[in-house]
Amino acid sequence: MKSVEEQRAVIERGCAELFSWEDLEKKLTKAVEEEKPLIVKAGFDPTAPDLHLGHTVLLQKMRQFQQLGHTINFLIGDFTGLIGDPTGKSETRPPLTRDDIARNAETYKEQVFKVLDPTQTKIVFNSAWLGELSSYQMIHLASELTVARMLERDDFKKRFEGHRPISIHEFFYPLIQGYDSVALKADVELGGTDQLFNLLMGREMQRTRGIAPQVVLTMPLLEGLDGVNKMSKSLGNYIGIAESADDIFGKILSMSDELMFRYYELLSDLSLEEIDLLQQDMKQGKVHPKAVKVQLAKELVARFHDQDAADAAEKNFEQIFKRHELPDDIPEKNISVEGPSIWLPKLLLEAGLVQSTSDGRRMVQQNAVSVNGKKVADVQTEVATDAEVLLQVGKRRFCKVFFSLAQLEQQ
Repeated sequence: MKSVEEQRAVIERGCAELFSWEDLEKKLTKAVEEEKPLIVKAGFDPTAPDLHLGHTVLLQKMRQFQQLGHTINFLIGDFTGLIGDPTGKSETRPPLTRDDIARNAETYKEQVFKVLDPTQTKIVFNSAWLGELSSYQMIHLASELTVARMLERDDFKKRFEGHRPISIHEFFYPLIQGYDSVALKADVELGGTDQLFNLLMGREMQRTRGIAPQVVLTMPLLEGLDGVNKMSKSLGNYIGIAESADDIFGKILSMSDELMFRYYELLSDLSLEEIDLLQQDMKQGKVHPKAVKVQLAKELVARFHDQDAADAAEKNFEQIFKRHELPDDIPEKNISVEGPSIWLPKLLLEAGLVQSTSDGRRMVQQNAVSVNGKKVADVQTEVATDAEVLLQVGKRRFCKVFFSLAQLEQQ
């Protein structure tokens, strides 16, 4: 295990806030002396099946703790998911069904090990202890926090002042998240800056129960590709870690130079010294900004796919953007149709190029869709099914579609 000073340098990289450095140094000193790893916790509610780079900011910090020799508890909030995290929400979130939670949790487990070392990660579900609490214990838990204190939270305060409903069960969310830290005896809990109230709740609950309070470390919310808003699928400014190698590579190449170094700091395995040197070399004209982006893009593509995929993505990017050629490995799909034409947004969905027909309509309206090399701007466009077509969405998504009229012929 590295020295306390060496560990602190790694831990504080990219960190937004930490409560407190004094407590962390005490815990690290004890861990080094006793050769006993810290228990590091981070919770994820399985509200969506796909992770994006914004989620991996926390995963990267967890990975750094692993590399320092500490134990990671990746907590899947299958119990808290039944409540719905009210953080930053202007209205009550609909609770997930148990089937939704189970399905999303499985997807999470598949994706997190693209970043974390599975041999040093414990996957835990908070239903294991929260589901065992009696109604008496739950009421006792609720007695530990006042309504006035809860209304100090910005999201609850705004909803209360705006006369928007707050369900009683939402008040339980920070209490339950805090109790997770008690159950796991966490030494450190990680979360985004928007989770600070919930994270500090665990610190307070541990202290009242005679447990050494956990260190709370928050990481900044990663800006999306627009460089302004936090990364979000709903805003369309995200990079999903399950996306194709070409999409991840191309999206990173599209970002601004300033934003690129933000991603380097929070997501790259390069040391801060190496990143500073890259930045200096770029400013002095020793290296082109594109080359620096390519280095970042290949590192992240290799992480979520592999090195061969990263090399191929670079080659495809050069073919499409520099020489205006089509990529070598355009996916092909056979689609069964029942008529002489098919609505374009539906065709894009069937080809796997968009997530819904609404998404397809939006891409057409944004002038991001081409059929056989020609841009299409009319959302009512019908595509003839009497010959194969080449579809393109954005600059990196392609599909060659072949049509089957078997059903029509049978009629």
